[in-house]
Amino acid sequence: MIRHSVRIFWALLGCSALALGVLGIVLPLLPTTPFILLAAYSFARSSKPVYDWLLRHRIFGPLIENWRRYGAISRRAKILGLASLIAVFAISLQLGAPPHAVLIQAVILPLCGLFVMSRPRPPGRHN
Repeated sequence: MIRHSVRIFWALLGCSALALGVLGIVLPLLPTTPFILLAAYSFARSSKPVYDWLLRHRIFGPLIENWRRYGAISRRAKILGLASLIAVFAISLQLGAPPHAVLIQAVILPLCGLFVMSRPRPPGRHN
């Protein structure tokens, strides 16, 4: 019973992360890569067929494989990620977000950017 409940938890988390990752493809401020990585992690624990499908997917598969094999983020993903971080901060300033929210973003977003930039690029010509 508990094992079944844990699988359901991972499956629900995977579905949620996958949905957010797919939305991130069309919504510029929503990141795709972290949600797809979370979905893969979740489905690896709940549904081998869905996990295998993600690995074979023409868009998501390379993201997962680059992270899994090399801990790497492609140049394109880095650029899009950093642009999203900057856009989120700029929008917050433009909309007059509360000072505490801007302060939190001013601390957290650069740290996220540093992490993204610290990751190697995957080997190969499309990195």
